[in-house]
Amino acid sequence: MAASSAPPPPVFPPVLPGRHPHAPAAKDLDKCVHCGLCLNACPTYRELGLEMDSPRGRIYQMVQIATGQAQIDDTYREHIDLCLACRACETACPSGVPYGRLVEAARAEIRASQPETGRGASLQRFLYNKLLPSRGLLKTAGALLYLAEVSGLRKLARNTGLLKAISPKLAEIEPLAPSPEAPFFFSKIGKTFPAIGPKRARVALMAGCIANVFFARLNEATIRVLQRNGCEVVIPAKQTCCGALHVHAGVRDTAQELARQNIAALLEGKYDAIITNAAGCGSTLKEYPEIAGHDPAWEGKAIAFSALVRDVNEFLAGLGLNKNMGALDLTVTYQDSCHLAHGQRVKVAPRRLLAAIPGVTFREMPLSDLCCGSAGVYNIVHVEMAANLLAKKMPLANGTRADVIATANPGCMLQLRAGVQRHGRGQRVVHVIELLDEAYAKLES
Repeated sequence: MAASSAPPPPVFPPVLPGRHPHAPAAKDLDKCVHCGLCLNACPTYRELGLEMDSPRGRIYQMVQIATGQAQIDDTYREHIDLCLACRACETACPSGVPYGRLVEAARAEIRASQPETGRGASLQRFLYNKLLPSRGLLKTAGALLYLAEVSGLRKLARNTGLLKAISPKLAEIEPLAPSPEAPFFFSKIGKTFPAIGPKRARVALMAGCIANVFFARLNEATIRVLQRNGCEVVIPAKQTCCGALHVHAGVRDTAQELARQNIAALLEGKYDAIITNAAGCGSTLKEYPEIAGHDPAWEGKAIAFSALVRDVNEFLAGLGLNKNMGALDLTVTYQDSCHLAHGQRVKVAPRRLLAAIPGVTFREMPLSDLCCGSAGVYNIVHVEMAANLLAKKMPLANGTRADVIATANPGCMLQLRAGVQRHGRGQRVVHVIELLDEAYAKLES
C-alpha cells in the first residue's frame, strides 16, 4: 500500500495550559511533519486503510485534543486504543517522532479524563493494581490455573462448549492462554547462581510478573545460558513487575510506583547489567527515566538504572558468545519482536546468536518485523484485528520452510503458537535463548 501524498503540515493554535501531567507533550507533537512515511509501517493502517488509524492520523487527533479543537470522546478513544503501539512508525520516521511515548501519554490522558466504570473497569483495576505487582496473588492464581489444567477442567470446558456458553469472547481467546509451568519460578527469586568457568560479569535477571507462572522454564534456561557465558546471575528479591502493561494501558501512576520500586531494589547491587528476556519489558525498563524520573530525587537514579538494562540477546552478543555447544539439526527463522526491533533497535544480535549455533540453518523471514498482533494484551482486547494480523504473518513464516520459529518475547511466542495451530506447518515456536540452552545441553549429553 503506497503512502499517501504529504499535505502541508497543518497549523494549530497553541496547546492549552493546565492539561493532565501525563498528556502528550507539545514538543513531541511538534516533531511530526505529517509526511506520511509512517503509513506503510503501521499494521492498523495497512489493514484498514483509514487515516485516523495511522500514526499520522492519531497524532493529528492528539493535537486537536491538546489545542482544544476537539474533546476526548469515544471515537478518539477507539482510534487510540486500536493502536498496537508496535512502534514500527518510529523506525520509519525521518523526524524522530517518539510515537510510543505519545500514544502511551494519550491513553493516560484518556483514562484520567474518562475513568471507565463497571465490571470491566473493576477487573482492570484488580489486574493492574493488585495482581501483577503481587507475588502472592500470582502464586495463588497460578496454582488455581494449574489445577484446572491437570484436572482436565480446562479441556472439558473447551470441548463441551461450556466456555463458549459462558462467554463467546472468552472461548475465542482461550487458545491464546498459556499453560502454567510448575514448579513456578518464584522459588528462584532471591537466589544467586554462580558463573560456570571464569567469571566475566555479574548480572541481575528481571524475572517478570506472569512470566514466573507461564514462562518459568524460559527464565531457568536464561539463567543456564548466562552461567555458561561466565555470568554470576542474581535474581533480586525485592524486584517487582516492570510496569510495561501498565504504561501501554495508560495506568501511569502505578507504573511509576513499580519503576521506583525496581530502581530501589536493583540499582545499588553493583551489577554489570540488568537482564531481561522479554522485549516488551526491556523497552519499558530502558525508558524508566521517562516514567520514574519526573521527580528530581529519582531522575538520576532512573537514568543510571536504564543505562544498565540489556535484552539478553543484546547482552550475550555484546559479551561475546561462548560457542562451545552441541549441534542442533534445525532450520530456523526469526520473528522480530516489535519492542526489541523498534522500541530498542536491537535486530542484529538475535540473528548473530542463532547463526552461532552449530547445525542451525537460518532462513530470513520476509517482513520479519511486521507485528504478529500480540502487543501485550492487545490480542485479547482486539481479537479480530490481532487475528487478521496473525493470518497475514503466518504465510511469511511458512514460506521459509523452517522447522522452528524463534523470537525474543513471551507474548509473541504465545501469539505465534496460536498462529501455528491455525495456519502453520507444525513448527516449534521458541525463544532464542531456549535454542542456545538446548545446544549447550546437547554438548553435555
